[in-house]
Amino acid sequence: MTYKFYKKRKNDTIWWVDNLGRYKGEHLFSFDKKKVYNLFRDYPYSMTKKEVEIFDMENPFWADFFSNRQ
Repeated sequence: MTYKFYKKRKNDTIWWVDNLGRYKGEHLFSFDKKKVYNLFRDYPYSMTKKEVEIFDMENPFWADFFSNRQ
């Protein structure tokens, strides 16, 4: 797989990921450019408590969207 990493805001911790060659609609992200999470599959179940805190702070829309998972 070929990934393109980018940040939505310069000071963000989270890298969003374009999975080149795959279909659009996946929401992939990473904290370290090594482990890639799928937003709909992995949030918050596969993440550490600290990762969830960072994600929620940087992405309030998604935190609210998935509030029933907390």
